[in-house]
Amino acid sequence: MSRREVEFEHEVATETEKKLKRPPLYKVLLHNDDYTTKEFVVQVLQYVFHKEQTEAVQIMLHVHRKGIGVAGVYPYEIAETKVVLVESLARQHEYPLKCTMEEA
Repeated sequence: MSRREVEFEHEVATETEKKLKRPPLYKVLLHNDDYTTKEFVVQVLQYVFHKEQTEAVQIMLHVHRKGIGVAGVYPYEIAETKVVLVESLARQHEYPLKCTMEEA
């Protein structure tokens, strides 16, 4: 036997399992205002958050009645991107719609 083969006979193979933590999630919130139309909010919910018509209307009505509502829950980078996109679309259409995020 060569010296290399002898060395391998005495080595022990070990496996370590790493547990991956799920990234924290963030709620994307829409805030009610007196100027943004309900139709625009529904369109935003459909376009940005991929909500069906009925769910988008339900979320919009919740925001309208309660003053704030959750549009979706996402990892940080996705939530941040959606906030920027919503506010950009609102400004393009001259609406003051406010969108924020907070840890879920």
